[in-house]
Amino acid sequence: MKAASVNELKKELLAQDESVLQELCLRLIKYKKENKELLTYLLFEAHHEPAYIESVKEELNEMFAELPASNLYLSKKVLRKIVRFANKQIKYSGIKLTELELRIYFCVKVKETRIPLQTGTVLFNLYQQQLKKIDVVLKKLPEDIQGDYERDIAKL
Repeated sequence: MKAASVNELKKELLAQDESVLQELCLRLIKYKKENKELLTYLLFEAHHEPAYIESVKEELNEMFAELPASNLYLSKKVLRKIVRFANKQIKYSGIKLTELELRIYFCVKVKETRIPLQTGTVLFNLYQQQLKKIDVVLKKLPEDIQGDYERDIAKL
């Protein structure tokens, strides 16, 4: 079966009754955890973006607390897991300021853990990739907002 285009799906959804849409949504969220998480964000957290950012930061704190500083191999694995989690939360939000805040927070937490980034190329590249993504997002924002975040980024 070939999947329909987004435009075709949009037209078909607009033609459906409200109860049918609810059934479709419920059926859709049963099959994938990501769909359920996205719907949770859209229904409960999208209208309170600062609270959402804080809750994600708390979860990141918990993940960083589990980071084994003595074993670089395990540190790499946990940091990759944290980046995947942060990327998923950023994708749900889709707001550039949220992305910027979470990426900066990740980099700050990595610096706080004092993991030797220079000893391993994987860790160094992981950190540098986040810095590049921060720069890309920052350039897309208005200049007044860029100035607010320049100080935070300079510390990184």
